[in-house]
Amino acid sequence: MSQLTIVTTADGSNTIYNAEVGEHYHSRHGALQESLHVFVKSGLQYFLDRNDDVKEVRILEVGFGTGLNFLLTADACTGKQMQLNYTGIEAYPINAGMMAQTGYQQYIPALLWEQFNSNYPAALTSKIEIDSTTRLHIAHNKLLDFKTDEQFDIIYFDAFAAAHQPEMWDEEAIGHTVSFLKPGGVFVTYAITGNLKRMLKSRGFKVEKAPGAPGKREMLRAVKL
Repeated sequence: MSQLTIVTTADGSNTIYNAEVGEHYHSRHGALQESLHVFVKSGLQYFLDRNDDVKEVRILEVGFGTGLNFLLTADACTGKQMQLNYTGIEAYPINAGMMAQTGYQQYIPALLWEQFNSNYPAALTSKIEIDSTTRLHIAHNKLLDFKTDEQFDIIYFDAFAAAHQPEMWDEEAIGHTVSFLKPGGVFVTYAITGNLKRMLKSRGFKVEKAPGAPGKREMLRAVKL
C-alpha cells in the first residue's frame, strides 16, 4: 500500500499515517499507551484474571497493522509462561522494511523483535513459530473473506474508525468477526457506539463501557455468554 508515513504520537511512540484512508494506525495521543490499555490490559489481562487456570490463549486481531498489539501481547504472555496462538487479519500488510522502522524494539526484548522481523514475511502465508511459546499467522485477507475452524479466546478489533471504513463496523462484519469467539471469550475495541453495543447484545454478549485510553473517555468490552 502506498502513501504510508511514520508519525510520532504524544507518548513518544510511533504509528503510521495512511494518507489513502486518511487515518493513523493508532491514537495520536499515544500508540503505545493505547495498545497497552485497550488490548493488553482490557483484553488479555481481563481474560486471564477470569481464567487463571489457562495455559494457552488464542487471540484474533482484526487489523494487524504495525504489529504493535501482537508484540506487546507476546511479551506479556512470555512473562506469564503462557502459550500464545495469535492470528491477525490484514488486507493491506505493511512491507517488511516499514515494519522495521516503527521503533518498537525499545518496548520489547531484543530477541522477540528480531524473531518477529525475520519471520514477518513468512507469517503472511502460514502459521510461524516465533519462539517456543508463540505462534503467529497473519491472514492476508479482507475480513469477510477470512475463514477458519479455530475458535478464539479474545478478539482485538482494531480496524480503522467507522468514519473511514464503515464497512468494517456493519452488521455483516461484526457478526462474521464474533462468530470466531468462544463462549466466555472477550471482544475489545477502542471505540464505543450505540450501534455496536446493540449489535453485540443481539448476539448474546454482555457489553460494558470500560475506561478509554488517553484521548478517549470510554471503550467497549464485551463477553460472549
